[in-house]
Amino acid sequence: MSPKQETGKSVPAGVKTEREPGGFSAEERAAMKERAQEVKAESRRGSRSTKDGESDLLAKIAEMAEPDRQMASRLHEIVKANAPALAPRTWYGMPAYALDGKVVCFFQSASRFNARYATLGFNDIAHLDEGDMWPTAFALQAMTPAVEETIAVLITKAVS
Repeated sequence: MSPKQETGKSVPAGVKTEREPGGFSAEERAAMKERAQEVKAESRRGSRSTKDGESDLLAKIAEMAEPDRQMASRLHEIVKANAPALAPRTWYGMPAYALDGKVVCFFQSASRFNARYATLGFNDIAHLDEGDMWPTAFALQAMTPAVEETIAVLITKAVS
């Protein structure tokens, strides 16, 4: 029998449910601690160069397990080629890209939150608006040429 969430619904096999009622998971707490460290480091350094943010981002990518590492590396190349105005940085310990200090998009590895797939997410600063509803996060299982092309279009649109 599969474990049940507080709502009484079954949880898919392989998904961890180690969460205190009304609390955060260990992964979520770790991400919040990383964000606090990032904010502290940014305030000590003042305005950071893009190169500093990029080295932090590349270090986070290097820590990832495969296939997340390969997808994050390729995403970094796509963002640099299609939106050079975006500054690489980390955000909650994840690779992210900012415009004027505000995060436009980020990569969340599958292994970080014990998820089934990695995620490419966009924040509200991204110009992806289409009518009354549009997606702001995309599941990534592999970087195929078609996926890379879609990402390039999304990144370009996000900063337009």
